[in-house]
Amino acid sequence: MTDSIVVKSIDHVTLVVADLERTAKFYVDLLGMRRVERPGFNFPGLWFQAGATQIHLILKHDGAGPAGQLGPLPVSPGRVFHFAFEVDDAKAAEVVLRSAGVQVRGTGLRPDGFLQMWCHDPDGHVVELFSRSKPVHST
Repeated sequence: MTDSIVVKSIDHVTLVVADLERTAKFYVDLLGMRRVERPGFNFPGLWFQAGATQIHLILKHDGAGPAGQLGPLPVSPGRVFHFAFEVDDAKAAEVVLRSAGVQVRGTGLRPDGFLQMWCHDPDGHVVELFSRSKPVHST
């Protein structure tokens, strides 16, 4: 019998991007992440902290894959490769994103009552933001 692997958490997500500073504005200025120190790799990139998880950006170069979403986007943004961040209030996040000119797609409730929405970062990666449902108090 072999021991099983026990995953503790997602440490980071790596994205290949066309413009580091443009993408940094999205993740830092709009989503409120903070830049963190990045080791001295031999290719350009930036790292951000999002709760316990990091986002690692790699500037597109010959040794990296293409920047952005791979392949055509389906009708439903939640049914394509994406990553999700929990926020305090997805409705408020939608207002902030729309006021910054970010197109928001597919807002609504999940079957478990969580409010979710999707948008694209500057390179077309699909990002989900969701907030947990608030308890309903009866009187």
